[in-house]
Amino acid sequence: MIWHLIDSGFGTGSFNMDFDLGLVQKVSPNDAYFRLYRWQPYCISLGANQNFSDINLDKAKADNIDVVKRPTGGRAILHAEEITYSVVLPYSHIITAKEIYQKISIALIKGLELYNPLLGKSELENLQPDFPKLLQQPSGVLCFGSTAKNEVKFGGKKIIGSAQRKLNNAILQHGSILCGTFHKYLVDYLFPDEIIKKKLADELSQKTIEIETILNEQVDYRHLKTCLIDGFEQVWQIEFDIVSTQ
Repeated sequence: MIWHLIDSGFGTGSFNMDFDLGLVQKVSPNDAYFRLYRWQPYCISLGANQNFSDINLDKAKADNIDVVKRPTGGRAILHAEEITYSVVLPYSHIITAKEIYQKISIALIKGLELYNPLLGKSELENLQPDFPKLLQQPSGVLCFGSTAKNEVKFGGKKIIGSAQRKLNNAILQHGSILCGTFHKYLVDYLFPDEIIKKKLADELSQKTIEIETILNEQVDYRHLKTCLIDGFEQVWQIEFDIVSTQ
């Protein structure tokens, strides 16, 4: 298997989602991809089965916030002060989708630990929530309102949100590594009344945490990317063959 590393820098919402889908289309039985990227302008992404009507599109447009759908599941995320990753692998019965999900999360934790040993206290969620029940609640619109099994937490709070889907003969997994707090402004682009918005904002604060909050310092994004790459290589026991960086 040849592993390709791609650091595609900043992109719009449609560019970033199209890029991930492009990797799915070009993957072969002997190729796999690990991509790191960011968002410019900031962007709200919705899960594949989520409705655009969940978002105040007029306000998002006025504030220069992109809105796009992900090819994977999950709910709304405001991509802002974060590093986003994607992994595309050829589908195989040698390693299951669940095993891939878990191994990616362990690799990301290793990358966080290399960035700062304190972040090595991150851990995997052991329980799977009742998603149908959660989706009926007001917080069901928020991807970071709950933590799925094998997603990454720190101190009981979600620090990395991930989603996975089998597309054709490939597995696509991508997710957000929270660096700063801007993601919490997502509630400003939802339609509930102010009381519910306040509850949703409180819930995001209670259930999420960011690298800058943990370390009480700004993130060095370039160094963090290097550590994530090193952590991925160590856990997957690979060397990236083709490197494209910005």
